[in-house]
Amino acid sequence: MAIELMGNQEEEAPLVVADASESETPKNPTRDVHILSCSFLLVFLAYGAAQNLETTVNARGNLGTVTLGILYVSFAVFSLFASLVVRVMGSKNALVLGTTGYWLFIAANLKPTWYTMIPVSLFLGFAASIIWVGEGTYLTSLARNHASDSNLHEGTVIGNFNGEFWAMFALHQFVGNLITLAVLESGADGSTSNKTFLFIVFLCSMTLGTILMCFLHKIDDKEEKVSDDSSVSFFSAVISRLKSVITPLLDFKMLLIIPLVAYSGLQQAFVWAEYTKDVVNPTLGEAGVGGAMAVYGAFDAICSLVAGRLTSGLRSITIIVCVGAFFQAVIFIWLSLKYSATGGVLGIVYPLLMAALLGIGDGVLNTQLSALLALLFKHDMEGAFSQLKVWQSSAISAVFFLNPSVTLRTMAMFMLAAIFVSLAPFMYLILKVEKAFSKPNTEDPRRYIHL
Repeated sequence: MAIELMGNQEEEAPLVVADASESETPKNPTRDVHILSCSFLLVFLAYGAAQNLETTVNARGNLGTVTLGILYVSFAVFSLFASLVVRVMGSKNALVLGTTGYWLFIAANLKPTWYTMIPVSLFLGFAASIIWVGEGTYLTSLARNHASDSNLHEGTVIGNFNGEFWAMFALHQFVGNLITLAVLESGADGSTSNKTFLFIVFLCSMTLGTILMCFLHKIDDKEEKVSDDSSVSFFSAVISRLKSVITPLLDFKMLLIIPLVAYSGLQQAFVWAEYTKDVVNPTLGEAGVGGAMAVYGAFDAICSLVAGRLTSGLRSITIIVCVGAFFQAVIFIWLSLKYSATGGVLGIVYPLLMAALLGIGDGVLNTQLSALLALLFKHDMEGAFSQLKVWQSSAISAVFFLNPSVTLRTMAMFMLAAIFVSLAPFMYLILKVEKAFSKPNTEDPRRYIHL
C-alpha cells in the first residue's frame, strides 16, 4: 500500500503557489508573524479567561457547562467545512471574520441567558473553525514562501514561526488570568459590577486584537486568481472544493495522526474541566485557579518558544513530542496512583508543579502538530488544519459532557492510556517517513511511503 506524501497536484490547485516569485509574499514576513501572534494574544487572553470562569459565573441551571459543550460540538461540526470557507474567503479574511464570534461571546456574557449564550455559542463554533484553519494556513504559507525566497531550510522556518506564534498564544492564559485575578479581587466577593467591568475590559482587548488583524498582508490573492481564471464549470469547482473536505480522511497519513490530534484536545479539556475542579479548587480555592492557570500559561509559552526553535524536521518533531508526552504521563500516573489533596506548603506546590508539567506538554503538542501537518500536507493545508480542529474540538466537547460523571482518578487513567494509543500510530508513521526519505537512488524519495 502506498501513501503519497506530496499529494496530487492535478486534482486541485495547491495552496502554496509553486513559483514563490509569483506569489504575493510580504517583504517582511516576520512583521506579519508578530502581528498575527499579538492579535491572537489579545483575542484569546479575553476568551481563555472567560472560558475558565464560564462554569462559575454561569452556574445556574448549568448554563456555563452546557454552553461550552454546545460550543465545542459546533466547533467540531463546522470544522468539517472550514477548509472550504477559508479557500473561498482567503486566510486573512477568515481570520478577521473569525474574531467576531469571540467578540459576541464576551458581549453575551454581559447579559448571560439561554437566549443569548446558546445562539452565540453556535456561531462561535463556526467562527472558531475558520479562524483556526485560517491561522494554520496563513502561518504555514508565510513560512514556506519566506523559506523559498530567502533560500532557508523550510522545516526550520516553519518551526521558528510556529514557535513564536504558540509562545505568544500560550501567554493568553498567563495574562488573562492575572487580569481576572486583579479585577475580581479588587471588589467584594466578586460583585456583579466587577464581573461586568471585567467583561468590558475583555471586549476592549478583543476589539484591539481584531483591528490589529486587519493590518496583516494578504497572501492568498494569487491562488484565488488561479481559481477564478479556470475554465472549469462552477459545478465542477464546487465538487472539487467539497472533495477537499473528505480527502484528508482518505489519506493514511492523516489517519495515523488523528489519535495524537484527539489526545491534544483531551489534555486541554482535562486541564480546563478536571485539573482546575478536582486538583486546584480543593487545595487553593477558587481564587487559586487563576494563579495555577497563570503558571500553566507561562510554562506553555516558554515551552512553545523553545520547541519551535528546536524544530527542524520530522526527527526533531518526534523527539520533542515524546518528551512532552513523558512529562504529561508522569502527572497522570501520579494522579491515578498516589495523589490526594493535602495542606501546608505541599498543598500549594503540588498543583503548581502539575500546572507547569501540563503546560510543557501542551506547548509541545501545539507547536509540533502544526509543524507536522505543514510538512506532510503541503498541498492541502486547509483540509489538514480543518481535521486538526475537528478531532481536537470533538475530544474537548466529549470531556465537558462526561465531566460530571467521571472521577479524577478514572480520567487520569484514561488519559494515560490515550497517550500510548496516540503515540503508537504516530511513531509508526514517522518511522515509515524517515525510511522513505533515506532510500538511496530514488527519483523522489518523499513521494511514497511503502507500508
